[in-house]
Amino acid sequence: MANGDAGSHERSYRKGPERRAQILLRAMELFAERGAGASLRAIGEAIGVSHAALRYYFANRDELLVEVYRAHEAKVHEVQARERSTPEEVSAVVMMEQSAERNRSIPGLVELYATLTTDALQGQQHPATREFVQARFRRVRADLAERVRAGQRSGAIAADVDPDDAAALVAAASDGLQLQWLLQPDAVDVRRSLELLERLLPGAGSPGTGQEASVGP
Repeated sequence: MANGDAGSHERSYRKGPERRAQILLRAMELFAERGAGASLRAIGEAIGVSHAALRYYFANRDELLVEVYRAHEAKVHEVQARERSTPEEVSAVVMMEQSAERNRSIPGLVELYATLTTDALQGQQHPATREFVQARFRRVRADLAERVRAGQRSGAIAADVDPDDAAALVAAASDGLQLQWLLQPDAVDVRRSLELLERLLPGAGSPGTGQEASVGP
């Protein structure tokens, strides 16, 4: 191989991760505005990237959607860690309220999340998406359950409440409410409904994980 060719390949390799990150950012901005209801080719056209380039970095539409959502979550956690605008000790339900409040400005990413969970139900057609959503639910429920346990240790939550059941309930309430809001924004007040749930599960402490789980975007 000529030295010039070697240098060209090295530069291309270095640019690969950079280019992929740029594509993810542009796709995330697109989905935040319009949701994810488009083919891989249509997504490429909308963000100004050729179909061949998208296929180079992402094997299929499922992989792109999952990676866009992962990038979105990483961005949320980065902002939270940098600004730490929310107290470290926050109840499971209040955490969902904060997540829902953020989502009001990005309905397209709420739609992306709904698309991922719907695709996950069709496991044979979308195995990677199913695996991602299942793993995410496990992580979210585990974090919420630990917050409930912390609330029980402080005496804020009744000792006979099963933490795992409570975690599943909070996650289901948040997801279901945001789906209803997505379909009928004027008919559902997600925050007010979650505040009602907070009366049943009052202040639970932080599990000390250093991160905040989020249900929905």
